[in-house]
Amino acid sequence: MTSLAEARDILRRVGQQPDHEIDVAETALALGVLDRPGTDLDAYRRHLDAIARDMQERAPGVDDLRERIALLRAVIIERHGYSGDHDTYDDLQNANMLRVIDRRRGLPVALGILFLHAARAATWEITGLNFPGHFLLRMDHEGERFILDPFNEGQVRTVMELRDLLKATAGSAAELEPAHYQPVTNRDVLLRLQNNIKLRHLSSHEVPKALKVLETMRLFAPDEPSLWRETGLLEAHAGNLTDAIKALEIFLALADTDHHRHQAASLIQQLKNRLN
Repeated sequence: MTSLAEARDILRRVGQQPDHEIDVAETALALGVLDRPGTDLDAYRRHLDAIARDMQERAPGVDDLRERIALLRAVIIERHGYSGDHDTYDDLQNANMLRVIDRRRGLPVALGILFLHAARAATWEITGLNFPGHFLLRMDHEGERFILDPFNEGQVRTVMELRDLLKATAGSAAELEPAHYQPVTNRDVLLRLQNNIKLRHLSSHEVPKALKVLETMRLFAPDEPSLWRETGLLEAHAGNLTDAIKALEIFLALADTDHHRHQAASLIQQLKNRLN
């Protein structure tokens, strides 16, 4: 059984790791424990091991990129039965890796983590992308490159499909930009997973729950300035002025532009004036 304290310790250790050493799927299991303390992770780890083993046994000799994608789909979608949850998309279970494995359904980023885990077990080149509103993956091999949609059975997406997807999530005026094709780090993928939970709490006006998620995110990404800024703003909104000041002071130390530092310093002073 993995306790809440043990899960938090795992996340703290991840927070000190270089990004390339982060095991995204294993970390996602620890994040799942925060909502389901006392869960025995052994069965979930065996499942991840089974996915990796399936890939390692079948990957040798698969050198064509389309064949690699077909094998990924065969393992994740066909053999292990995963699919995007189109019916209850906003269900919080879809962002908890434990429940995603139990139900074989999840959000794009949760399923994307399984694709990342499988492809990397075969030592294939794969990365998440900075695409807004819908998590996507990019695979490269010998000069070829394809973008995969893990939520929709790992389908390869064309430029026109990506444009339509962007407009569906970001509005009709949105257009594809080079930034949307930029790779993201392992830590970014985990932040995106948790961000789904945080946003659902905020949409339900559950600020204390959103603050708990932000606390979790800071465990494995302690040097991410935006987390401290958002924490400070939410604590201030909740009337927790001392906690807000502490968070914004850390943001001030981490901020990388004069504009952000000036904004933070000004807000800190306003909050201190309210305390006096």
